[in-house]
Formats: sequence, structure tokens, C-alpha cells
Amino acid sequence: MEETFTHVRTMISIILGFGIAQLLKNAVKLIDQRKGPRPSPLHLMWVGYTFLLIIHFWWWEARLTSVGNWNFLEYLFLIFYTTMYFALSVLIFPDNINDYNGYTDYFFSRKKWFFSFLIVIFIIDFADTLLKGKQYFQSLHWEYPVRNLVHILLCLLGMRFNNIRFQYVLALLFILYEISYILRHYFF
Repeated sequence: MEETFTHVRTMISIILGFGIAQLLKNAVKLIDQRKGPRPSPLHLMWVGYTFLLIIHFWWWEARLTSVGNWNFLEYLFLIFYTTMYFALSVLIFPDNINDYNGYTDYFFSRKKWFFSFLIVIFIIDFADTLLKGKQYFQSLHWEYPVRNLVHILLCLLGMRFNNIRFQYVLALLFILYEISYILRHYFF
């Protein structure tokens, strides 16, 4: 059982590490860029949110030690779930955006995909939390399901609206809530 958990944790760490590497690699490219598209504050906010979300997920998955028995379907589920975070990283910060008029243009051209991936992540998160046990799910109280449902609703709105101010407010809300959640649950 402990050996299986170690294997699961290792696979999750590798996949999430690739996602973080994707974000960091492309962020560093922005510093060294003499030509090409300039950084976009809106895009960088979503990149920052994605980074924070991955780090939070990585920490959250440390609770997998509470899962008593593992089967292949649960393992496969967790690998799929984790790859969604990697895909989100590549989607929000690809290696090349030469076909676009900058990072804002790129974000708006891919925002439906970006928010769709976030919606899938928040839906799958319910199953992931139940995998840790019904008692664990209930220990999260009302905030957890409300959090995920509100995030899903906001993602649907994010897909619909092209107003840049709305997108800035949405990114800021996501970032502030994530920071608030982390601070309230892990520091205070």
C-alpha cells in the first residue's frame, strides 16, 4: 500500500513538475525577449493563477496518504486529473505565439479552451475529493462545493465575455480567492 502511494505521488509530481516547468520556462523567455510580443498583464495574471493552482493542488494531493487501498482505475483517474493541470499550463503559456498579435490576443483566442479546462478540473476535483473518503469530503464543509460551483459559473462567464476589464476582474478574483483559501486553510 505504501509502495503504491509512493508511485502515485511520484507520477503526480513528475506531471505537475512538467506543468510548472512550462510556466517558468516561458516566463523567463519574456525577460530575455528583445523582439516579439510584449508581456500582457492579463495573460500574466492567468499564468500566475495557473501556477498557484498547480502548487495548491500539489499540496492538496499530499492527503492521498489517507486513501487505504488503491486500484488501477483510481490510479488512472489521478494521472488523467493531473495531466489536466499540465495541459492547462501548456494552453495558457505555449512555447510560441508567433501567429498572434501578442499575449492578450493569444489569451482571447484560447480563453474558451482555458476556461473549459478549468471547468473540467473543478468538476473532476469533486471526484478526487471523494476518493479521499466521504468523511474527508464532509470535513471540508460548505465552502468546498460552493467554491467549485462558483468557479465553474465564473469560468462560464469568462468564456462568454470578451470585455478586457471583465477578464481582469475575473483573474483578480480567482487569484485573491486562491490566496485567501490557502492562507485560511494552511496558515491560520
